[in-house]
Amino acid sequence: MKRVLRTLSGRKQSVPTTSELAVTPDILGELMELRARLPQLSGGLVATIDGLVIAHDTDGVEPEGVAALTAAALGVGARLAEATGQGNFLELLTRGEHGYIATYAAGAFTVLTLFAGPDVNVGLLHFEARRAGTRIAQYTDAALRRSAGA
Repeated sequence: MKRVLRTLSGRKQSVPTTSELAVTPDILGELMELRARLPQLSGGLVATIDGLVIAHDTDGVEPEGVAALTAAALGVGARLAEATGQGNFLELLTRGEHGYIATYAAGAFTVLTLFAGPDVNVGLLHFEARRAGTRIAQYTDAALRRSAGA
């Protein structure tokens, strides 16, 4: 997760293409399992840090637009954490009158963004999302290694 922050905090690195981080059944499965474990989730997506959708499980939300907004929010969150001495960016939680949007670092170049209703247990949301983010990081980082070796 810390590699995402280093990338966002000024060190230029090449962000992989979506073909290099191809959707795997494992990534989509993680999103579906999250919805099964947290019924208050209304959707989620995995995207690159520059806003390209890798996988999504959304209802009534345009994933490409949300991924682009996530990339913008991620950049601001990372800079804010760094500027205030809070260390590397790990996650971002936004609360609206109808629920939550939560974004988590998930690998070297990917993020997990979830949409939840207002009655979600935020602690449980963080717990489940962090675990899923770690597994998604393993899938995407493995895809990058395969792509680099090809």
